Amino acid sequence: MTLQTEIPREKLPSLATRALHHKSFIAGFLVTLLVAGMAALSFLWTPYDVTRLVISDKLLAPSAAHWFGTDHFGRDVLSMIMVGARNSIAVALVAVGIGMGIGVPLGCWAAARGGLVDEVLMRLNDLVFAFPALLSAIMITAIFGPGAINAIIAIGIFNIPVFARVARAGALAIWPREYILAARAAGKGKALITLEHILPNIATLLLVQGTIQFALGILAEASLSYVGLGAQPPMPSWGRMLFEAQTRMAQAPWMAIFPGMAIVITVLALNLLGDGVADILDPKSRRRR
Repeated sequence: MTLQTEIPREKLPSLATRALHHKSFIAGFLVTLLVAGMAALSFLWTPYDVTRLVISDKLLAPSAAHWFGTDHFGRDVLSMIMVGARNSIAVALVAVGIGMGIGVPLGCWAAARGGLVDEVLMRLNDLVFAFPALLSAIMITAIFGPGAINAIIAIGIFNIPVFARVARAGALAIWPREYILAARAAGKGKALITLEHILPNIATLLLVQGTIQFALGILAEASLSYVGLGAQPPMPSWGRMLFEAQTRMAQAPWMAIFPGMAIVITVLALNLLGDGVADILDPKSRRRR
């Protein structure tokens, strides 16, 4: 007996049909694609140079020349949001990669070995999980100084126990299955069974969790930048844009409104995307949104 580890070709049209009729997935996918496209475009072009200070244009309201207005240094807010998007995406993406790359093997190893190894790894996970990304960033910054790299490390460390728990829970549910017992009876080792049977069968679970952690990573990056521990000037960041806008809310509310909307819309889109992926890949799901 074997559990299906890849999607048969005949089921691909069905999955595509479900995706096209899943409103949450379509909405999340389109908005996420728009944000990613905006970040990619910022490498080649932005309406204005985000490093150029034009004091004569400071605090201009949204207009045809500056769609989202300008900040207290005369920088174009739309251009800063575009560049800030690539910073947020890069930090969150690498941090999720760190968490998944370390946490998944640890979780699978704990599930495979069990006993003392499982107990020690899970207690270490609890210890790491007790330190939020912000607190970890403060400790790392105290040693190495603020910056995007340290923010990535802090968020990545926080993601490790999350993926370890998810991988372990998924693996523990699969190890007692009959086809795993058959594989062990055939002489396969635990490492080979994990690679051939466990990981393919928890891939969907990890994909959904990765989408969620990616959204949380963007929030964490914005929070770290807000308190000055993320990307440093002159690199724009959505969180630091909010920090700089907090004392000018009455005079220039657009300085806070647009970067705040960028964070909210991006995180919401990623959550909708993850929820949609979970529904589409789950054969037991009958939800339509």
